Amino acid sequence: MHGCVRCGARIPIDEGMCERCNPLGLAGPAASQAHATVFAGIGIAVVLMAIAAHFLVSGIGPFNGTVADVATDPAGLRITISVTNSGTRAGSTRCRIDDPALPGIGPNAVFVQSPVVEPGATVRFDAVVASLGTQSKPLTTDCGA
Repeated sequence: MHGCVRCGARIPIDEGMCERCNPLGLAGPAASQAHATVFAGIGIAVVLMAIAAHFLVSGIGPFNGTVADVATDPAGLRITISVTNSGTRAGSTRCRIDDPALPGIGPNAVFVQSPVVEPGATVRFDAVVASLGTQSKPLTTDCGA
């Protein structure tokens, strides 16, 4: 036994409403109907979020990054990175700095965040990193979109 969904009267577990609240004995919605409605709502929400995300980030990037200078620093290496935004909207990017002498992407790769770069503009910024050693050497960078 459980309570009627409208008035709370005690009714058998397989019924949703009592005789007084449902005098014609109409069947309630099936569980599959309720679940399908929730599933459709989630699907529509995901599609709407994907469309919103597309409009929020479209036109930002792609970004081109180069290592302009590498100098020693008491904390490691001071790396000057030059980033160009080839897109139509301002944005920032994350640049991966690597030592090309090491094979593959090693654990010493460093990720730095660029400042905001206006469309068509180039920005130079410094990053001080410790994981690439203290000796000045050629480095590469990849600044994705």
